[in-house]
Amino acid sequence: MYEGHLPVLVEEVLEMLAPAPGSLHIDATLGGGGHTERILEAANPDGRLLGLDADPAAIARVEARLRPRFGDRLVLRQANFRELDPVARAAGFDAVAGCLFDLGLSSFQLADRDRGFGFRTGGPLDMRFDASRGVPASDLLATLDVDELAALFRRYGEEPKAGRIARAIVDARRVAPIASAEELAALIERVLPPNPRLPRRTHPATRVFQALRIAVNEELDALEAGLHAAVDLLRPGGRLVVLSYHSLEDRIVKRFFQAERRGCVCPPEVPVCVCGRDPRLRLVTRRSVTPTPAEVVANPRARSARLRAAERLAA
Repeated sequence: MYEGHLPVLVEEVLEMLAPAPGSLHIDATLGGGGHTERILEAANPDGRLLGLDADPAAIARVEARLRPRFGDRLVLRQANFRELDPVARAAGFDAVAGCLFDLGLSSFQLADRDRGFGFRTGGPLDMRFDASRGVPASDLLATLDVDELAALFRRYGEEPKAGRIARAIVDARRVAPIASAEELAALIERVLPPNPRLPRRTHPATRVFQALRIAVNEELDALEAGLHAAVDLLRPGGRLVVLSYHSLEDRIVKRFFQAERRGCVCPPEVPVCVCGRDPRLRLVTRRSVTPTPAEVVANPRARSARLRAAERLAA
């Protein structure tokens, strides 16, 4: 059904969003279109969905695969979810029943040899979702000094060996620029060789690749903007569902949900609320939902996924 891309926690997403005939939904991270497909199926015969993705290749793939089945029930826009509010309102999606953010890379992006998202497939170190904006990851590796690279790897990758990796990159680029994903992955593997007594669950370059991708696409800032926009677009009773894959994203989502659940942002020492902010969300998931062992076996990329959901209050 999904042609090489398995949507993560799809049954749980459907349970949280509860698509129904006539409903409006937003998939703010279209990717391979797996979640979009299931939402539209559940919302037969007339539910509609707006799908956003910064990656034009994702829009084109989903257009070709799903348009013949769903026609004008599927509305597609190439846009980063930081632009969610104006894009959604212009498309008539301003009182929606549900909004989904799946923050992981799609299998298509990881397999794309021209983008450098995955160290196993290689390719030039670009990592931009939209190649018409920003600078490629190779530029960061070529221009940042040791301290700046180490800070980037710590902040966005939570990499404990950030300094050692940064020094190795600067030493290597004195000889030749690091231009491909394969070169960077091999360099990090030399810097952090495996311990034969300990099993290695992930490639040692995973955190560095994550950090570069987040920095290039300004993902964490975009996430904050997208979450605020999503709450504004939800009708009372509408659901916001977020799938995150690392602690930086999950922390932002958790704090955002908690803040919108409290409403008031007055300092603790103020005895009476003076900010006037009402709670806007009710938590649907007290704790994050994670994949079953069976799903992880079927789709190993789901192993780090965490799902959080909240419902829009009438206020």
